[in-house]
Amino acid sequence: MVETLTLVIITIVIALIFDFGNGLNDAANSIATVVATRVLSFRAAAFLAMFFNIIAAFFFTVAVAKTIGKGIVDPQYVNTLIILSGLIGSIFWIYLTTFLGIPVSASHSLIGGFVGSVVAAAGFKAIISAGLIKVILFIVVAPVVGMIGGTILTILVYNLFRKANPRKVDKVSRVMQLVSSSAYSLNHGANDAQKTMGLITLVLFVNGYLGKEFYVPFWVILLSHFTIGLGTLIGGWKVVKTMGMRLTKLRPIEGFCAETSGALTLFGCALFGIPVSTTHVIVGAIGGVGSVKRMSAVRWNIARGIVYAWILTIPAAAFVGAISYYGLSLFL
Repeated sequence: MVETLTLVIITIVIALIFDFGNGLNDAANSIATVVATRVLSFRAAAFLAMFFNIIAAFFFTVAVAKTIGKGIVDPQYVNTLIILSGLIGSIFWIYLTTFLGIPVSASHSLIGGFVGSVVAAAGFKAIISAGLIKVILFIVVAPVVGMIGGTILTILVYNLFRKANPRKVDKVSRVMQLVSSSAYSLNHGANDAQKTMGLITLVLFVNGYLGKEFYVPFWVILLSHFTIGLGTLIGGWKVVKTMGMRLTKLRPIEGFCAETSGALTLFGCALFGIPVSTTHVIVGAIGGVGSVKRMSAVRWNIARGIVYAWILTIPAAAFVGAISYYGLSLFL
């Protein structure tokens, strides 16, 4: 029988492996457009994204972490084994799709794995339906908001610069895109690092290491941000290529519009504690920007494939999370 403290430590390590994979897949969200427009090289963009992923720890609340930790599953039904099993389910999906070059939601992988393991252990009574419904609703809402924002911003910028010298516009927009890419990376860190924070904190809480109050320790915040930043630095080139080069062709000014729309959407969601997919948001924003030029500028067959992966994410991770719980419960 594994001692409680040992199991807690193992679960925290597994949570950080997920966090690293989150950064690995989601590197494309922060840097795909700035790499596709050749404003920065892949490696320079990855360093920039890593930096802003990490310093986001000092700029935002932990509202999303609290939603993950106690807003989707009732903590009274949760134990370390359930969390560990959920993490295995989410890790399976996020690393598989990163290897295949498919941009998916690490957030929904995590939620799916967690829901699958807790249902296997305690049944559907352990699910907080309002929290889960909000997450599922924003699978649709988040990319639509990103798309609308990207479309509106692109139209405004096109009109603003329509009489300007193209070379000057390109020069200015390259600087603007550095700012927008940094803003997106900051908000990506704020939203996505909190998913891991939420589960690590829940592990500590259910094992009595936090007392009676659910709060996120500062060391958990720093560790989660650093790990996702490291994953972003390593980056998944296949996913970056799919997002930045295959979905639609972008110029720096269009990359700026997509990133700005995405950053604003993520900021609003982080503010209200809504765990959304940064992947969904930026894909929606890129699609909105591309469609302003003409609908055929977006490779909708690529977009459809991405959407199919989104639909599969929660059930696939949930299935592996449930199987993992049944398997591990035989030994632990």
